[in-house]
Amino acid sequence: MRPPEDVPSLAYPSYPCLSVRLHQVGVLFDVDGVLLRGGSVIPAAQRAFRKIVDQNNNFLFPVVFVTNAGSCQRHQKAEQLSHLLEVQIAPEQVVLSHSPLQMLKSFHDKCILVSGQGPVMDIANTLGFKNVVSIEQLREHHPLLDMVDHNRRPRLPVSAVPATSSIVLFGEPIRWETNLQLLIDVLLTNGSPGCVYDPQLSAQLPVLACNMDLMWMAEAPSPRFGHGMFLLCLESIYKKVTGRELQYQTLLGKPSLLTYQYAEHLLKQQNPNHELTTIYAVGDNMMTDIYGANLYNRYLEEELVSAAAQCHSILVCTGVYNPRSPLPHDTSSQVSGAVFHGHRDLVLEPDLVEPSYTVEDVEAAMDLVLQGDSYVAPDA
Repeated sequence: MRPPEDVPSLAYPSYPCLSVRLHQVGVLFDVDGVLLRGGSVIPAAQRAFRKIVDQNNNFLFPVVFVTNAGSCQRHQKAEQLSHLLEVQIAPEQVVLSHSPLQMLKSFHDKCILVSGQGPVMDIANTLGFKNVVSIEQLREHHPLLDMVDHNRRPRLPVSAVPATSSIVLFGEPIRWETNLQLLIDVLLTNGSPGCVYDPQLSAQLPVLACNMDLMWMAEAPSPRFGHGMFLLCLESIYKKVTGRELQYQTLLGKPSLLTYQYAEHLLKQQNPNHELTTIYAVGDNMMTDIYGANLYNRYLEEELVSAAAQCHSILVCTGVYNPRSPLPHDTSSQVSGAVFHGHRDLVLEPDLVEPSYTVEDVEAAMDLVLQGDSYVAPDA
């Protein structure tokens, strides 16, 4: 895997008490539900971070923040986390749902349509895409397409936009009806939404989707809709209209293997003088954080690659996961329990949603990492 950029090594303290084992550890933190609830820091996160930095505020081991958020750029997320957690976090320690797109260079020269919110054009350009069209530009050029809200219909078309050859879905948009309508228009006209639908299309435009989270945890008492919910709507509409399944060129963000490969690469760059043998992945969502970490652990076991020896999943109870809820099951079976909230293209296997450890919060997760084999759960 080609390094996306140079990542500064962390400064490690030379404590006699800091074991060699800890130098071989790397930690992947989910953000929402683990460290933050909306814009507020979870108190356990403040306590946890005081334990994993030295007197100079340097991390004791490589740390990467892996979030399915995608409506900002890496340096913005790093600044936000640095401010809230009161520890210096570099952009190279942040993996957003769309970060691995910079490695998909075969799409960088194509004309892509981007959907999401935030500075989507700037994000696409930063990732390497050179010819980008936004949903807003598309609706302005084709004023007859977006018809739901009568008060915001454009009156006249603006300058022409080129036909798109690929679609990149960064995250849930603000106006779902507009994005759903125009995405269907583009898909069913092979990138030329000003034309009539072609029911005989032999091939579908490539769709690259970031963030499969069905729901995520903010300040509300119950989880909120995520981009996975938007994808579910798009898939349902496409199948209803065409009778065919919407196909994805790639799915990014947790739990995709590419996201974990990219995150491990960033961990190694922080501590190039030590072999990385164990990754701990801390999350609150069984369908993304735990599924992804366990899937990556299986990959490490099966592939003869120069990679970490193992990836342990740690589930915390401060976000999406509710310890009182039943385990998920495949809706095609008759087993009682919670419905599987993973993406349509994911296969539910019981061992992939079973965490290596379940703890109360991220402070307990860091106690586990620091103490290693000597860790004893509080309720043991």
